[in-house]
Amino acid sequence: MTALYECVITHVRSEPIRNDFSYGSYLWLVDLDRLPRNRLLAAFHARDHAGDPALSIRQNVDAFLAGHGITAGRITMLANARVLGHVFNPLTVYWCDTGDGTVVVAEVHNTYGGRHSYLLRPGEREVAKEFRVSPFNAVEGHYRLSLPEPGERLALTVVLHRPGRPPFVAGVRGRRRPATGPWLWRMAARHPMAPLVGSARIRRQGIGLYLRGLRTVPPEGPR
Repeated sequence: MTALYECVITHVRSEPIRNDFSYGSYLWLVDLDRLPRNRLLAAFHARDHAGDPALSIRQNVDAFLAGHGITAGRITMLANARVLGHVFNPLTVYWCDTGDGTVVVAEVHNTYGGRHSYLLRPGEREVAKEFRVSPFNAVEGHYRLSLPEPGERLALTVVLHRPGRPPFVAGVRGRRRPATGPWLWRMAARHPMAPLVGSARIRRQGIGLYLRGLRTVPPEGPR
C-alpha cells in the first residue's frame, strides 16, 4: 500500500492581516511495519517524530496509543521522508486500525523543534489546541480536523477556531502516484528538497507577516 501523493499545501489567514499561500510538494503514505528504505530520497527515522528516538516510529505510536488505553493492528503514516539528510513535517498523520474502527493521531511540529500529538477516536473531529505552532497565535481555541485516510485522492483540512476571530485554515490536496523508483525520481525533480523548501517557505511567510506589522504572541509557559 506504499504510495506517493503529489500535492498542493495551502495556508489561509484572514486577520489581522490577510495572508494566504500555497506550494507544491509530495508526501509518502507508508505502513509503519514496512517502511521504504532509500537513504538519499526516502529515509524514515524515529528521531524525526514524536517519542523516544531509541525506539521505532511504530513503537512510539503504540506507546502513545497505550497511554490512552488503545491497541492497534496496522498503522499507516502520511509524512515527508528525509531527503538528502533533511526533513520537516508540519503535520504527520497516523491511521491506526483498532479492529473496532480507525483512530487517528495527528502529530504537529513547529519550526522550533517542538512536537505534539492529538488523538481522534472514531467519529471525533475536534480537539482543543494545546501546542504553540505559530508565533503569531496564542495557545487558545480548538481545531476542527478532516483527516480521511487517502485513496486515489488526498484531502486533509485543519481549521483553527478561536473565540471571536475568523478561522485559520490549512489544507493538503493531492493525487496518488505509484511508489516506484521512476516516480520517486520524478517527484524529486519536480519538487527538489521538498521538506527543506517547505520549511523555508513557512519561515519566509512568517518574516513577511512580521514586516507587515503582525507581532508575535509571548509564549505561555512550557508550551
